Amino acid sequence: MRDLAHRLLAYEVSAGKTAEPTASATLRVYEKLRQSLSGVAGVAAFESLAFRALTQAKSEAPSLWPVQIAGDGSLQGLGELKPQIDMDKDLADKFPCGDGGIVLIARLLGLLLMFLGEAITLRLLRNAWPREAFDDRNSEHGRKA
Repeated sequence: MRDLAHRLLAYEVSAGKTAEPTASATLRVYEKLRQSLSGVAGVAAFESLAFRALTQAKSEAPSLWPVQIAGDGSLQGLGELKPQIDMDKDLADKFPCGDGGIVLIARLLGLLLMFLGEAITLRLLRNAWPREAFDDRNSEHGRKA
């Protein structure tokens, strides 16, 4: 899942064509996932998964401790974090492994895969990123994603 999170963040950085910090790309990926899943399962379902993903991610990335999930499922406090690196197109695929944004997105993707299954997760990803190919990638568990 971490590889997929890397790719989604890199895609958002390159699609934005700006040198925005990691937090901004993380917010864009998170919002796309939130919009995609909330439309299918509802805001409460997404908020619940996001809360669980953030709770899990905080143990791996202590920099996420100030981040919270709002009642509508949106992230609060992520934009206030100082990014560990400056993200630009040339560095988009070189995120540090411990980066909070990657950890959070990877945890959220893992929960989506676990609770929704591969087919629905891939459909959500394709809806959010129609130009990106997802079925030729392998996740950590040998599944396509």
